[in-house]
Amino acid sequence: MSEKAGHQHVTVLLHEAVSALNIREDGVYVDGTFGRGGHSRLILSKLGAAGRLVVFDKDPQAIAVANELAEQDNRIIVIHDGFASFQVALDRLGIDKIDGALFDLGISSPQIDEGERGFSFRFDAPLDMRMDPTRGMSAAEWLAVADEQDIHEVVKNYGEERFSRQIARTIVAQRQEQPIDTTRKLAQLAAQVVRTRERGQDPATRTFQAIRIFINRELEEVSEVLPQVVARLNVAGRLAVIAFHSLEDRIVKQFMRQYSQHPLLPKWAVVREADLPKPPLLLVGKMQKPSEQEVAVNPRARSAVLRVAERTDGLFEQ
Repeated sequence: MSEKAGHQHVTVLLHEAVSALNIREDGVYVDGTFGRGGHSRLILSKLGAAGRLVVFDKDPQAIAVANELAEQDNRIIVIHDGFASFQVALDRLGIDKIDGALFDLGISSPQIDEGERGFSFRFDAPLDMRMDPTRGMSAAEWLAVADEQDIHEVVKNYGEERFSRQIARTIVAQRQEQPIDTTRKLAQLAAQVVRTRERGQDPATRTFQAIRIFINRELEEVSEVLPQVVARLNVAGRLAVIAFHSLEDRIVKQFMRQYSQHPLLPKWAVVREADLPKPPLLLVGKMQKPSEQEVAVNPRARSAVLRVAERTDGLFEQ
């Protein structure tokens, strides 16, 4: 999503991702993660007067920026919701088909850099972690009631943290004495338990990441939206996804691979390739990573991966 370098927001893989959409001037496009609008503004610059852009975001601050843009440009439609509501939102707008969709997954730099949002262990703030702080349960509220086993599974599965069981046990013990309701308390707890880690990585990194992903249903929403998009794409429409985390990228990679291949047939089946049903997706190029120059300017871009697929006229059953 939008990244911050100094006081400027630097959008990761900006030109690569928008170029991958192969934009038609009169097309209908979706930016599933508006952030601060870097990708959206470039998409709008390539659309003609008849083109339309639907943007989604959970974050009220991002929506405020999107609404300002919409006041200046009537081609943009703003949806204050997560992109898992993709299909419902398009139905409500009367949009049956689109020509492309872009998703820039994960957390944005403004969310990390504004300590009061409770995403980062670099600041002492209320432990919130919600991308939309007006909806759902905060991280502190969840940690106050979750079972030890549930905490262990979240930290292990979403953070790939080796000390997940010890972290869960310590959280449950600590909350008997005082609530774990600030970022500092959780970071200090992780520092007590995590004995080894990657060089340069804070011991709280994986725990914070795991709880954030869980609280915001980040992986589930990726899995939910991908088939919704393919079902709505026009033939030759493009799906472009930027992932920063290996778990997200794995979901995208496996989905695109599955629907760009012929279905598996029994070994005894004798079928000519020409007679096989056409896959609904065609992979477009290889996955792309930021250039060395981009990473030098914006180090947070280093883990980004862009994958692109194009809709064919093959049947897609959601």
